[in-house]
Parts: sequence; C-alpha cells; structure tokens
Amino acid sequence: MQHTTDFLIRKDQLTTTTLRTMPAVALPEGQVRVAIHCFALTSNNITYAAFGDAMNYWQFFPVIPNDAQWGRIPVWGFGSVVESRHTDVPVGERLYGYFPMSNTVDLTPARVSPLSFMDAARHRAELHPVYNQYIRTATDPFYTADTEDIQALLRPLFITSWLIDDFLADNDFFGATADPHVKAIMLLSSASSKTAYGTAVQMAQRTGIEVVGLTSPGNVAFCESLGCYHRVLTYDQLDQIAAEAPCVYVDFAGNASLRKAVHTHCTQLKYSSSIGGTHVAKLGGSRELPGPKPTLFFAPAQIKKRSTDWSAQGLGERLVVSWQAFATAVTHADHPWLTVQYHSGAEAVQEAYLQVLAGKGDPRFGYMLSL
Repeated sequence: MQHTTDFLIRKDQLTTTTLRTMPAVALPEGQVRVAIHCFALTSNNITYAAFGDAMNYWQFFPVIPNDAQWGRIPVWGFGSVVESRHTDVPVGERLYGYFPMSNTVDLTPARVSPLSFMDAARHRAELHPVYNQYIRTATDPFYTADTEDIQALLRPLFITSWLIDDFLADNDFFGATADPHVKAIMLLSSASSKTAYGTAVQMAQRTGIEVVGLTSPGNVAFCESLGCYHRVLTYDQLDQIAAEAPCVYVDFAGNASLRKAVHTHCTQLKYSSSIGGTHVAKLGGSRELPGPKPTLFFAPAQIKKRSTDWSAQGLGERLVVSWQAFATAVTHADHPWLTVQYHSGAEAVQEAYLQVLAGKGDPRFGYMLSL
C-alpha cells in the first residue's frame, strides 16, 4: 500500500473528526502489513471512545506522529496480509481481530500458532492479551466466509454478553435468586443494543429470573420482537418494577440519571454492573447512590477465570456452541434481527460514526465500514 488513511477522533470532543492520509513507511523486519477490508461500528465502539483514557483504549493504536489530542477508535473486523517480513505469517493470510479505523495497520506477530498470533508491538505490551490476538480464519472454529459481517458486528459483543451472564451466574446473581419462590429481576438498560440483547438471550435460558429490558419508546417494538425479554419497558416506566423485588441492574447505557433512578426505586438491588456508555451525553459518576456501588464489568477478567476453571479450550468450545445458536437466531431468513448496511469512504464512515455516536442508529441495522 502506498498510503495509509486514518479516521481520527478528538479525545475530548468525540463529535470532532478528521481524516489523515500519509505515505506508507518501509515495513520493518518481523512485521506484517494488513489491509483492513471491513470493520463493524456499534455502540460498543462508542464505549471504547467514552472510556478511552480510563481503560486505555486509545493506547492500542496511537496516532503517529504522536498527538495527544487525537485518537483512533479500535474496531473489530477482517483484513489480509499484503506485505510480510515475518516468516510464519505469509502474504494473503486473512485475519480477524482488533483494528483501528484505518485502511491499513502494521502488526508485530509473536507467539504464532496455527490458530492465531499476538501483536507484540511495544506500546501494546501492557494491554490485555484478549485484544492483542489476531485469529487466522483458516483454522478459526467460529469462522465461516458467508458470515463475516455478522462476526464483525456481533462476535465480540456476544462474547461480552455471554461473559456477563456467566459472571452473574457464577456469583449466584449476588443473592438475587436466593429465594426460589420469588423471581429475581435482571434489569437491562439500552435494551436494543446488541450487547444487551445478546445478554438477554443467555439470561432467558436460566430459571428463576425475569429479564426486563429498558429502552426508549421508539425501540420498544424492536426489543419485543426479539423474544428474549420477558418484559420491555420504557425508561419512564420504571415504576412498573416492584420496588421490593430482588434485582440486578446491568447498565449498558451509562446514563447517570437513569442509574440513580434504578438505585433509588429498587430497594432490593443486589448488584449494579456497569457495562458501557451508549448514552454518551448523559454519562456521569456514581457517588451518593443508594444500594450497591456500580462495578465496572471487565470481560477479560472473566475470560481469565474461566480459562483457569475450564482451560482455554473448554471455554472456547462453550463459546462456539452458544455463538452458533445465537448467530442462527440473528440471521433467520424469516425474521432476521439484523440487516447489514455497507458504508465505504471517508464521508460515509464519518456519517455512520456520528449517527451511532448520537444514539440515532437503527437497532435493526448493523454498520460495516471501510476506508
């Protein structure tokens, strides 16, 4: 590739973007250059930006030359090796993994195995290995060529969803299910988001709980159509939840006023899990809240625990089985949950980004982008 093109976001003003094109530099020994063919953009990526400094998401793909004001949001997608100076990763190798919003990226493969390799770039050394792994599609048990879009859009989100459900179950829902005669309420905000409804799918398979989705009025019908929520309420219908019911709040929205309302209304709130920030304009702190302190969920920690409990292979096998069932439901010909929209070029990428950032993305659509 003769040029690299990056879509940059102002870290302190997420609505401000710019496009930067620079001549490609010579590839150092031991590295590979990957052409990024397509990547997904969801509210999960907005969470990466919103928590970019707090959780080091900006550190994965720093802007070079160094510019502290601008960042590249990490995205999940597919690419192919177009230049290689690494003996174990040939040109033409197709990869799934964590990429910047760019047309190309240089990686430093290490711990190369038939299934994957890690990016050993120095600036990523202290970052969690889950995000530094690149999967070789030829040997990936998740991979099918005809579902690349669904994989990019939903696979990382579904894995997070699966881990949220597993984490709560692993902790006996923090006592919410202690009384077998009383159904515990799993209250999920931003219920139309892909990570939320992926979590609801897993939770709905468990006994003794009621999965309740909270969403905006315009998304009620969509959430109800999925069939994974026992009830769907608008944000101003919180009073329809019995105040004394044992409850766990799983917060995908990050809306500070909603969080306070839930903590105030649900007098038997057993656990408050903070997942993301789809309501970027309404993010806020958690001081002086009634009930349990909101705890940020970090998926890699549960991956580490379950890899110890079951081995990495055992965890992978469980995930693949659950993913295949979920992907089948999402892509059902008669009632697909998701329709893929393709956007190519800088203007189209910016338009899609600003739409998702503003929370105006239609939950029925999944955005696949390329620069």
